[in-house]
Amino acid sequence: MKHILLTILLLLSPAIALSQWSILSTSADSLVTLGENYIYNLEYDKAEQCFKQLQQEYPKHPAGYFLDAMIDWWRILVDKDNSAKYNDNFLRKIEKTVKMCDAILDTHKLDINALFFKAGAIGYRGRYYVETENWISAAKDGSTAFDLLINCLKVAPNNHDIMLGCGIYNYFAASIPEKYPIVKPLMLLLPSGDKVIGEMQLKASARGARYASVEAKVALMQLYYTFENKPNECLPIVEELHKTYPNNPYFKKYYARTLVRVGAWTMFEDYWRQILIDCLANKYGYNRDLARESMYYIALALQNKKDYTQALKYYYKCDEGCRAIDKKGASSFMSMTNLNIGKIYDLQGKRELAIKQYNKVLKMDNFRTTHDDANSYIKRAYGG
Repeated sequence: MKHILLTILLLLSPAIALSQWSILSTSADSLVTLGENYIYNLEYDKAEQCFKQLQQEYPKHPAGYFLDAMIDWWRILVDKDNSAKYNDNFLRKIEKTVKMCDAILDTHKLDINALFFKAGAIGYRGRYYVETENWISAAKDGSTAFDLLINCLKVAPNNHDIMLGCGIYNYFAASIPEKYPIVKPLMLLLPSGDKVIGEMQLKASARGARYASVEAKVALMQLYYTFENKPNECLPIVEELHKTYPNNPYFKKYYARTLVRVGAWTMFEDYWRQILIDCLANKYGYNRDLARESMYYIALALQNKKDYTQALKYYYKCDEGCRAIDKKGASSFMSMTNLNIGKIYDLQGKRELAIKQYNKVLKMDNFRTTHDDANSYIKRAYGG
């Protein structure tokens, strides 16, 4: 009930613009905003310069150190193939930020900046542990960060930046156990989450946060695409992120994925072709996983246009990529690719080859309805 009341107060406050707080002087505040934009557009060197300057001007303020850690966080997020080489740096910077905040809180227990950046540092470390599937550490950090943010809200109840962390915890503490049942026992000892409240908090942060607006939009993008399957709500958010930060492949791939979900066939084929070109050119953040994904969606678009010969060429290359990537068993891409190859063979009148493909699918892990579909098409040829 306490969290619900805090959220309602935030959303109904007529003085939202006046409630935002500047963490530093005007000039340094501009460095924060500029540096954040550099991070999202993957201009890491420029972001680093901004935050180093911030650290020099405010050596005892945690902002510059926390934001410097965010450079490594986005490197981990974008450059999956090489993420391991950024892990230690990220964790070291997070630890430094936490220690700086603790030094301030030892003297001033309700210092808003120290509470905010300590919560942010621990919260992002928790998200790192989610990425590495270290569920116990993720749950512990998530709970600690949430408690710190609740203390922040007591000091600044109308602050939209604080709502980012609260929203992330509330939504994902409720939804992750649903998606990953292995973590359910861990959540029994932690504050319960609320998906509806979390979504409201993230929307509030996306609308009105001074520093956290983009991160709130990223969280909403993930929420609508991965957990809620609401592509029409995801599309305007991810389109804005992609167009604002065109150098960021993380936003581009989610935009292309969402175009698939909404059935924008021509647009999604064009975008996945662009992504494939960037993968072949070895551009930063464009890896073989993304190349495999792009070939699948290009093939799907060609199949939809009944250009079966070209579709098969891309499906064959996607299948080849799957066999190189999927070391722990067939992925959903391998399963769907082989199912679709079988469907095309049926449409071409190559019944024996089609049945061979469907039998391949049945030997793979079931993905959604792939086994049911394969069994159905074995009994009766796919007819379009």
